[in-house]
Amino acid sequence: MFTIQTLDPTAEILSTTRGQLLLQRGVKTDSVSYIESGRVALGMFEGGLLEHQIGVLEGPCWLDASSAVLGLPHLTDAVADSPVLLRQVSLLAFRQGISDLPESARAVLTDVAMAHRRQTEFAVSRLAKDAEARCAEWLLSHARPSEQGLMAVELQQRKRSIATQLGIAPETFSRVLRHLREQSLISGTGRVLNLVNPNALRSLAGV
Repeated sequence: MFTIQTLDPTAEILSTTRGQLLLQRGVKTDSVSYIESGRVALGMFEGGLLEHQIGVLEGPCWLDASSAVLGLPHLTDAVADSPVLLRQVSLLAFRQGISDLPESARAVLTDVAMAHRRQTEFAVSRLAKDAEARCAEWLLSHARPSEQGLMAVELQQRKRSIATQLGIAPETFSRVLRHLREQSLISGTGRVLNLVNPNALRSLAGV
């Protein structure tokens, strides 16, 4: 296969500090990074922190080359977990390097990239399910009988504070609540949330 030196031996080394965001999920970049040295954590970056980590890369290696091979946006955020030295090549040069490979090598590379992406998609989906389980458990533990005869939760704290307790981002908490409403598991959009289907919530929470 090819290395950063074969694609662009003149690529400058970039020095990054710990905590620096190197890639953003959902974004399709015009360059591909190669980790010369250092450690990079992969996961969900929210509020200036990597709240959910699903993997670590140690240089020397490519940083999410699978997305570049497939021409797709990044599935996760990447954050420097130590001082990191990077080299970058243009996406055009990277894909040209792929096209220069024998057809059999290109086929293997594409298959490996697709398998890696499916694994990453599974890991990301598990994070979302874990967030739903934590939210469901929190709702059940804070529920009290309401005047309508339903179990209900009165939000006495800001959603940001509740999200912090659950170890998720405020945006994730809001998204999970919206998803639970769409599934008719809860109702209400103000400070009171009705538990429409407590049994389903218990199943979701695993209790």
